[in-house]
Amino acid sequence: MLEAKSMNRGQYNEYKGWKIPDNENPEDDGYIERYEDGHVSWSPKTTFESSCRECDALPFGIVIELIKQGRRAARKGWNGKGMFVVYQKGYPQGIPCNKQTAEAWGMNEGDSFVCNPYLQIQNVDGSHSMWVPSINDILSDDWYVL
Repeated sequence: MLEAKSMNRGQYNEYKGWKIPDNENPEDDGYIERYEDGHVSWSPKTTFESSCRECDALPFGIVIELIKQGRRAARKGWNGKGMFVVYQKGYPQGIPCNKQTAEAWGMNEGDSFVCNPYLQIQNVDGSHSMWVPSINDILSDDWYVL
């Protein structure tokens, strides 16, 4: 994930306070890139456009990887406002069952409850549910990262 803005090589060198080398064309089209860690760099237009895409029209395959990294994502095509999906790491080592969970699973309160990772959605009313994507969600290219 990065922030990018159109900027030619000469503008980038000026921005950095550098003298452009004689063997570089200041009119080369490109992009200034700002990464999440604050790193700033420049890429030629063809390199950038062949390897990057906007984050407001993503396929689910890319989005699921971003969700697993801790980001929240949503679809433009969803009807409700404020809905988004997150990744829950689960409890692979187990946690003590509360009364409600123990009763639901036929366990004793305090027994170790192991839960695998799962996706969770924030619903329109602000409540949360475990979530499984529909085929339409999986095949849509209207995902975006919040």
